Amino acid sequence: MIHQDVPSSIQDGWRTTTLDRLVGKSGVFCDGDWVESKDQDPNGDVRLIQLADVGDGCYRNRSARFLTSTTAKRLRCTFLRPGDILVARMPDPLGRACIFPGDSRPSVTVVDVAIIRQGDEPFEPRWVVAAMNAPAIRREVAGLQSGTTRKRISRSNLAKIELIVPPIREQERIADHIDEQFSRLDTGVEALKRGLANLKRYRASVLKAACEGRLVPTEPELTRRAGADRPCESVPIRYESGDALLARILAERRRTWTGKGKYKEPAAPDTTNLPDLPEGWTWASVDQLARVGTGATPKRGTAAFYDSATIPWVTSGALNSEYVDSAKEFVTQAALRRTNLTLYGVGTLLVAMYGEGKTRGKCSELRISATTNQAIAALVVQESIRPYLKVCLRSQYETMRRAASGGVQPNLNISIIRQIAVPLPPAVEQERIVAEVERRLSVADSLEATLTATLRRATRLRQAVLRSAFRD
Repeated sequence: MIHQDVPSSIQDGWRTTTLDRLVGKSGVFCDGDWVESKDQDPNGDVRLIQLADVGDGCYRNRSARFLTSTTAKRLRCTFLRPGDILVARMPDPLGRACIFPGDSRPSVTVVDVAIIRQGDEPFEPRWVVAAMNAPAIRREVAGLQSGTTRKRISRSNLAKIELIVPPIREQERIADHIDEQFSRLDTGVEALKRGLANLKRYRASVLKAACEGRLVPTEPELTRRAGADRPCESVPIRYESGDALLARILAERRRTWTGKGKYKEPAAPDTTNLPDLPEGWTWASVDQLARVGTGATPKRGTAAFYDSATIPWVTSGALNSEYVDSAKEFVTQAALRRTNLTLYGVGTLLVAMYGEGKTRGKCSELRISATTNQAIAALVVQESIRPYLKVCLRSQYETMRRAASGGVQPNLNISIIRQIAVPLPPAVEQERIVAEVERRLSVADSLEATLTATLRRATRLRQAVLRSAFRD
């Protein structure tokens, strides 16, 4: 039989036992119930507790599945009671246990969750949960798992694991000590999480201030006189307002136009409800600052489009990172020639027009030559203003998400992207703004890495507490 090594110094009153013997004949040690999709009813009066609700030592309360009491009785379901121990027979992690605190509705659980309920012989549920989550028991659970693609442990194998059980008073003392240590850890973890949330808000505020002229002082007169302060320079710095810069960009686009048909002047933004800008700044549209295009999805199953493909094909999921330097999928030259695909170069800015989760509105920069699918807007922009435009687009993430239209999954479109209003400062102001943004976000990134590493250490400390309480 599988069991932990019993210490030679085991005290009087301690015993070794298994879970089924621990609960006794009057207790409960069983699997949850086989409730199929057809048995469920979103309007049901009975809660169906899922694997996702069973946390590592804590009840998560994440699911929203239900069935009727009539169905639950027909299936002869085991109704849960507050204080029941739930053990997950599937990862992750396998064998994790928590205490069910009760629910406003009568509750049952799924078949891959084992239920432990004390009977006439009392035990401390907190102690049992801690023992089940301790590293030594986790190793035994891993050794008893079965299955190929989906690992699990059967209840009969759970019953093979022996526990070294102290008297009830000692169980309570150990559980109290563990709770005290975990409470301190939880307080620290919450502070770390608040710090990470504050960093997210800080980044957004930095980007917002950058594009409102508040991050660095706007000093056009100082910029005009900068050349006089540098007599060693053969060519003094020339001040160029945002208006002049925009006119130069538009003239260059007009001069280098190679598209089909007559050149069409890009539309300026509607400034009716836009705020005033600092001196020397002007409003411009993305359409004025960049050539905006998109991609396509070549017909799936067409060998000529995908077989032996080498051209990176980027989808919106890749835009969750600041830079796109690789692709998971590829297309062929034939796909590029015969579809609406365009090969975009390094430095092209990509904006996710739709995608899962919080992808919509994200902006990334290509570090490879690649093509994209139709869920992405590709912005080909002059290198000189690219860093600032990227900052500005990142600052408008929430605004773009609100501008999306549609039902279940709102989407952006090319027209919305083109109409985005950009506060355009003089070029020398852009350089100072981008440098300050990079400096501040670099500090934030470093702090985030420290907080994240500390959070990971806190998780390991929980295991260290359990390892100390239940020595290997």
